[in-house]
This record gives sequence, C-alpha cells and structure tokens, in this order.
Amino acid sequence: MADTWGTLKQWPELILERLEDAGVARVVLNRPDKRNCLNEALVMAWFEALDIVRADRDIKTVITKGAGICFSSGLDLHFLRQVSEEPRDWDRPTPTVQMAEALRGFPRIIIAQVHGYCLGGALGIMNCHDLVFAAADAQFGMPEILRGSFGQLVTSTLVHGGIPIKKIALMQLVGRNISGEEADRWGIISQAMPAADLEPTVTAIAREIASRHLAPLEHAKITVQMGRDLSLSQAIQLDQLVAARMRRVMDPTGDVDSYLQSQKGGPNLEYKRPDV
Repeated sequence: MADTWGTLKQWPELILERLEDAGVARVVLNRPDKRNCLNEALVMAWFEALDIVRADRDIKTVITKGAGICFSSGLDLHFLRQVSEEPRDWDRPTPTVQMAEALRGFPRIIIAQVHGYCLGGALGIMNCHDLVFAAADAQFGMPEILRGSFGQLVTSTLVHGGIPIKKIALMQLVGRNISGEEADRWGIISQAMPAADLEPTVTAIAREIASRHLAPLEHAKITVQMGRDLSLSQAIQLDQLVAARMRRVMDPTGDVDSYLQSQKGGPNLEYKRPDV
C-alpha cells in the first residue's frame, strides 16, 4: 500500500500531516537549518498540533520525526537562556517540560522516528514517547555537562525508564554519544534498524496500531505511563481500575469466538474487531 501524506496544518517551525486512508498523523519538526533545535515557536506549534489531533477520534497514532538530516539537536540554547532568565518559581515547568508531560499523558499512541542526532532536551522528550524507532547510525547524547549543566529532563526520564544507572552516568558525565544500535542494547529505544528501513517500518507499525480499537490503545497507555510511577501493588490496582473504566467504553470479551477462530494455527495480526 502506497503511503500518501497530506498536510493538515503548517507552521514555520512544524508541519502536521495525516496519512491517507489510515488513522495516523505525523508531526514534523521543521527547523532543518537549525538541526530542528526546539524553540518557543516550535513547542507552541506542537501543542496546537496535538489539540488538532485530540479533536479527531479517528486519529489513533502520531509519529514524530525531524525534517532534514536529524531528529533534533536539542533545545535552542538562545531559547533556553531566555527561559532561564525569566522570573520562574521552581514549581512552574518550562515549555519543554510541559511538552514532555503532555506526550506522556496524550490519549493516542505517540511514536518517535529518529534519524541523525537526538541530543539533550530532545532526548528527554523522545523518552516520553510510547515507542521509539531509530536508525542504527543515529546519535543519542547528553552534551549538557560540557556547557555546565546536568541534563534536566533527560536524566529523570532515563532513570525512570529503567536504564542501568552506570549507563546513564556514562552518557551524562563523559558526554559521548551512543549509536542507535547501542541505544537499542541499552533499552533506551524500542528498536534500531538500517536507516533506509526506518520510515517505511515506522509507517507500517503506525498503520497497524491505528487499525485497532481506540479504547484499548488509550487504556494500555494509561497503565504503562501511570503504572511505571507506582509500586507493583499500586500498579496492579491501577490495572483493575483501568479495566473497570474500559468496560464502560467497550466489551473486551466481545466477539471472542471469531477472535479464537482467527488465531488457529498461530498469531494472526490481521484480525480486526467488528466494532473498529
């Protein structure tokens, strides 16, 4: 099936696209001349794009990618300096921290498609996506300590992502980049692959996810993004609450007979619930 993307809305710093005949949208970070570093205009446009997606229940999956030669080189340091100089209490999050939390809680499946560089604050935001696929030769890193910082957002999202502390310290304190293959081995991303396979693979996976019923996708995300902050006992209780909430939306055991029939002989990912 050919992939045809149409533009839903375009800002100078960001493009929101939609895949024809699929419940898939794509956010393209569009500052290629600045290596897609994140500034206020880009982040504000990103929030607007998410609001457009939120209003369309047919969109179930959102891909994030960068225009040009990389995903993102991190925060625009002029923007970061401006934010740092503004009067701000410690309990008021910066725009990029707000974006990270928005992605974690956004009621769609968010997939990062990473090529080239993904550094600093962009790595922290990438960590808040549900799935991450990267080119094997992509470069992930934390250059903050070189300029006198520690990696706000990146450090916390890596630690809570279950990455071994000694690996995080290696990236943070030494400041060296790791490849997509290394990031896969460390468990930072979902999967690495040859650069030529990245976009078709991500688009196919997004299509597959978008073919499912929205309710279990949303509820699956709730259990992961909220459950990882809880103790095991609390996470199990969360599962029970989410299951009860989900039953108000749909019957998870509906159409069981046709499902079982479709799975005879092995897993069949082509099965679709009749209410999708």
